[in-house]
Amino acid sequence: MSALVSRPLEDRVATWAHRPAAELIRLAWPITITTLSYSAMTLAGTLFVARVGSDELAGVGLGGVVAFALICFAFGMLRGVKTVVAQALGAGRPERVDDYLGAGVGFAVLLGALALLGGQVLAPVAAHLCASPAAGRHAATYLRLRVLAAPLLLVYAALRETRYGEGDARTPMRASLLGNLLNIGVGATLIFGLGLGVTGAAVATIVGETAQLAVLAWPERARLRRLRWHRDAARAVWAQGAPTGLQFVMEVGSFLLLTATIASMSSVDGAAHQMVLQIVNVSFLPAHAVGEAASVLVGVAVGAGRFDLVRRIAGRALAVGLAYASLCMAVLAVLGGRIVGAMAGDDAALAATSARLVHVSLLFLVADAANVIARGVLRGTGDVRYPAAVGVITAWAMTPPLAWLLGVHAGLGAVGGWFGLAAEIILGASLFWWRVGNGAWRPAAEAARASLSQPTVIPGTESVDVEELSPPRNRLETPAMEAGT
Repeated sequence: MSALVSRPLEDRVATWAHRPAAELIRLAWPITITTLSYSAMTLAGTLFVARVGSDELAGVGLGGVVAFALICFAFGMLRGVKTVVAQALGAGRPERVDDYLGAGVGFAVLLGALALLGGQVLAPVAAHLCASPAAGRHAATYLRLRVLAAPLLLVYAALRETRYGEGDARTPMRASLLGNLLNIGVGATLIFGLGLGVTGAAVATIVGETAQLAVLAWPERARLRRLRWHRDAARAVWAQGAPTGLQFVMEVGSFLLLTATIASMSSVDGAAHQMVLQIVNVSFLPAHAVGEAASVLVGVAVGAGRFDLVRRIAGRALAVGLAYASLCMAVLAVLGGRIVGAMAGDDAALAATSARLVHVSLLFLVADAANVIARGVLRGTGDVRYPAAVGVITAWAMTPPLAWLLGVHAGLGAVGGWFGLAAEIILGASLFWWRVGNGAWRPAAEAARASLSQPTVIPGTESVDVEELSPPRNRLETPAMEAGT
């Protein structure tokens, strides 16, 4: 199998066990670059379409939201691939990695095909949701084209999560950068050079997503040809990923309701919400990357039976995330008003409302980093149902009701909605870290570890001994981990 070299299992964990912060940063910074490049691509695409016309921008905005909603569950579900791959490598079971990858690719193709069909069905519905017939036509056009790439995007996600689980975050980063740069270049050519407007924007996105899949898949083509669907691997991926997928769907629904509620208050509130949200994302994305890295290291530790490392990894990840979040909080406390004032231009009302939202964001920036990191740690242990349940309950019990109570009923506007968001994040972070600290994740981790000690069954044969199917457990290592230590 590619991505494996010889090294004793104990050495593999020991290389970073005494300094997990360095390994966390090594894994996290490429993930940060990947997510930031995607945000830059989205911003560039928005600016391109905005220059074409407001109807086109409104149509692309709605079509993009519907397209994301159709693949939201799949994105969350495929996170399970990363967890089971990391645990398998930690347990010295590399022969299971390709089975998990095969299951991930199978789910990606199936769910991507469903999203593709769903987009065609929902396109006429999206057209009727827009304020103007022209915007509706653009929304339908963009959605029909955009979802054509759904299977490709999800297969890329399955490959990316596998590489993350194997300790390689740089290869997906390179693939994402190339795809996003190509998207921007092709988009500018098609939208402005050829005058294709919304169609050009959709085609450019498809080209970029195809390119990033090609970059990631081409070196793995021999491996991909060997992939087979194994029911037990599919069950493992589904068990780890489905709760997260459901959580993604429900949390996105809650946030969309918050956005709709704020937009109904006034145009100033809606614009301020979108503006400050983009600023806050700068502090969120690196913490998200640290959470992903923590999930990988915790998965390896659980697979290796080193449960004692879980809290150490969690503590180092929290320290790294809080350091960055605290820096962002200090910058926003000093410069936040000036930043949103410059973005608002001559609109004094927008600048004032945005400044108030910046001040509210200071209440939850640190908690937001703690929240996402704790989720990553718990998922790495295999404890996925608890964070999913807490995430869904807090999202729906706190944010929409408080947005209505404080924002609409009490007249606080968008500020009231953000108080609800702050309450959700702070409560969620508290419950997640309580779980990490009290060790209630341990039964799930023990179950994951036990499942990896079971013998592999080859269809058509009797069960055979684990040692007969794989190299000795103390001869395995991922080169990405070796290179980073």
